[in-house]
Amino acid sequence: MFDIASAAVEGAIASGATYADARVIGRKIRDISVQNGDVQAISISEAIGVGVRALYGSSWGFQATDRLTLADAGRAGAQATAIARASTRVPGPPLVLADVPVHQDEFQTRYDEHPLEVSAEEQAGLLVESTRLMLEEPNVAIAIGQLGFWDVDSWLVSSQGHRIHQNLIHSGGGLQAMSIGDGETQVRTYPQSRVHYESAGYEAIRKWDYLAEAPRIAAESAALLTAAEMDECEKPLILDGSQLALQIHESVGHAIELDRILGWEAAFAGTSHLQLPELGRHRYGSDLMNITADATLPGALGSFGYDDEGTPAQSVPIVENGIWVGVLSGRDSASIAGLPPGGMVRADGYNRLPMVRMTNVGLLPGDSSLDQMIAATDDGILMSTNRSWSIDDRRLNFQFGCEIGWEIKNGERGRMLKNPTYTGITPRFWGTLDMLAGESERVFWGTPNCGKGQPVQVGRTGHPAMPARFAGVRMGVRG
Repeated sequence: MFDIASAAVEGAIASGATYADARVIGRKIRDISVQNGDVQAISISEAIGVGVRALYGSSWGFQATDRLTLADAGRAGAQATAIARASTRVPGPPLVLADVPVHQDEFQTRYDEHPLEVSAEEQAGLLVESTRLMLEEPNVAIAIGQLGFWDVDSWLVSSQGHRIHQNLIHSGGGLQAMSIGDGETQVRTYPQSRVHYESAGYEAIRKWDYLAEAPRIAAESAALLTAAEMDECEKPLILDGSQLALQIHESVGHAIELDRILGWEAAFAGTSHLQLPELGRHRYGSDLMNITADATLPGALGSFGYDDEGTPAQSVPIVENGIWVGVLSGRDSASIAGLPPGGMVRADGYNRLPMVRMTNVGLLPGDSSLDQMIAATDDGILMSTNRSWSIDDRRLNFQFGCEIGWEIKNGERGRMLKNPTYTGITPRFWGTLDMLAGESERVFWGTPNCGKGQPVQVGRTGHPAMPARFAGVRMGVRG
């Protein structure tokens, strides 16, 4: 496969490119879905091909093929250069890439049980039994279970000498219990909203113990049918770790993508409220807010050995004591901004152009705990598990809805609340962060379905998070 990638690079350079890189990417995917005890689908797919990127003057060109011969790879490289040359008709200064060390290396995701070596029958059986357990709750009308496994090999070659092979293993899934009452529907999911993935083998499924948790989420979905609606208020808000993970993804992760900040990218998630001259000065949140983009975390979904440009995985400070200090970048965007490249460029398969993507963007732990937050709150709300979200194109004004909430009164958890929502403005909201749980409650939440780009690419990102408390948040706003 290195020979195929090398032929693509050589074809691009021979056609006049000043730089080229190519990735042969092959992936095997197994997806299993079960509803109400019946297997809906067991799908197994494989794909492999080579994608080559060529730099000519101010522009990139890209071409891909699933014909893995030396001749076809070379032609793809030449075509990538031709596309880049044609793109220079829109004038711009020559693009210079930030320097990175040249590596020849291997990287392998750590795992105990390869997920594709566990039988599909066993995996489907887990979901069948989990959904049957949820259906024992009389109000549950629909019980869904999902599992998914990715085995991805990539071979990267660049005209500067990179030769890197990586094998990434991703495993995940989730349960959903839907209860239907008089004119309304309530949902509870596990381990988080929709599905949760990790860079790991089948042990990532076993540890979440779906069979033990299925009855609980079924009972909660049914109880929500008769729970009280929360009133509009402004008071302390405690978020569980999975909801905070999505808060980070939407109000921090997309905003710090350097291609959005530079105005290169606006698809799906818009641009950003951040401006480069404010880097190192802009207050993003309270002193408790410390966020890194760390692609080295074992088990986190956004981890790897090298990004798709060959930049080594690293931990990049993003927010330090509430001050914005870092971005998500690649070699081209970092060069323009005068910053070191962060190793955040990845592609969704061989036939997609690599772009800036989140790695593991998450909070460093604090020194509190969920129990301590509840005990320290006289009158507040606890919310868990995302149900809906909306945020503007600059990642500023947002509203989130959660599956479930509870009143906090005099330091104790009180009655259950349904359809809880909260709203805010990004820096003001993060500025109210006043309690943060510690390492023991930190989870590397995995989001496997982050959309970006046109044609769309689906990114697999991680978000280390833990329970946190925010003071004076608007909640329960209806329209």
